[in-house]
Amino acid sequence: MMTRRAATLLALGSARGALAQVPGRAVRTVVGFAAGGPQDIVARLYAERLRGSYAPQVIVENRTGAGGRLGVEAVKAAPPDGTVLLIAAASLLTIYPHLYGRNLRYDALTDLTPVTPVCVYPFALTVRADHPARDLAGFAAWSRERGETPFASPAAGSMPHFLGVQIGRSLGLTLTHVPYRGTAPAVQDLLGGQIPAVLVPVGGVSSYQRAGTLRILGLSSTARLDSLPGVPTFAEQDHADLSAEEWLGAFLPAHVPAELAEELRRALVAGSETQEVREGLARLDYRPLTSTSAEFVARLRAERDQWGPVVQASGFRPED
Repeated sequence: MMTRRAATLLALGSARGALAQVPGRAVRTVVGFAAGGPQDIVARLYAERLRGSYAPQVIVENRTGAGGRLGVEAVKAAPPDGTVLLIAAASLLTIYPHLYGRNLRYDALTDLTPVTPVCVYPFALTVRADHPARDLAGFAAWSRERGETPFASPAAGSMPHFLGVQIGRSLGLTLTHVPYRGTAPAVQDLLGGQIPAVLVPVGGVSSYQRAGTLRILGLSSTARLDSLPGVPTFAEQDHADLSAEEWLGAFLPAHVPAELAEELRRALVAGSETQEVREGLARLDYRPLTSTSAEFVARLRAERDQWGPVVQASGFRPED
């Protein structure tokens, strides 16, 4: 029988062996959405920083389909040798479990190894510049007078979809969700007057806010953004319950050696501190965010629990 000491030495040797393999092999960063989108841009920013520090070659692979789920499934099925990693948004891992239930073919805490978040961004409740509301209270008064108010989000089942549900409940409004295929078409319909309000990632409307063609009534971040110092948060407007931000995080397949996951985490943290990544994220109105793996696991678990009652109360059921 193998002694405990021998088993420990064998496990450590296997981990070190896996760690030594990565610098000599190409690494794939899987993104579940198309090239050119925000998640793809973030993945490529970090891929550039991982070259040389984590592996000699890091390529980004876009595995689109099923609202990002195919990308997660591809990493779940990959060998646990550190050569395949995932960059994914929080909603795929914290909201989707409540939407798809047993039909969801992955669990972030058992089928993946959470490494670290890499960035974070808030959402913006936005109207046209000629709208009578100038803040959240004004929007609530206008909406109550109207009786029923449609609002757009980038997609059905997205985090802003359910944040809109929360806004309606918190303010006592009748808000009707109108899903779009992405932020850009929703914003275009807002500009054209086809929809009175949108709730989208702040980067999709910040340039219009600066140009004076749209007005952001509030941000879901816990603090104001340096890029939009004049825009208040929901928390500042006495609605801290509406604070919610979406992160993008890095994951490896389950059962990756702990030393290997920590090697990737350190490389990502170092990348987040570079001028290139900070400037690239700032252009999207994203902020860098990293943590220990244990902190990331705790955050993921807490947010998954947090969104469950919200999704259930919405009554929404996905078509697929």
